[in-house]
Amino acid sequence: MSGGNPCLSCGACCAFFRVSFYWGEVHSDFAVPEALTEPVSYTRLAMAGTNQPSPRCVALEGEVGTCVSCSIYENRPSPCRDFEAHDPGGACNRARAAHGLPPLEEPPIAA
Repeated sequence: MSGGNPCLSCGACCAFFRVSFYWGEVHSDFAVPEALTEPVSYTRLAMAGTNQPSPRCVALEGEVGTCVSCSIYENRPSPCRDFEAHDPGGACNRARAAHGLPPLEEPPIAA
């Protein structure tokens, strides 16, 4: 993949992992929209759609592997904020493989 952010044409992570987080994130500075969550336990929520056998986050817009975006990008929960793309052998490439997408290479080191 040359140039640009490969996440904008991927979205595999949003349709592969359960996105669970502490319930307080709906009342934090970035305020995850509570209406787009579902309870997982007494203290944990998940993004709706991600706690399913075939997960897909309710905030994911577009087609995985083509063109995607997050409808709550500025208000996404901490697992989404902390998720790292370009992790050969890691979670990103596991999600990509599950959707039949080629693995990402490690980003080039700036000189």
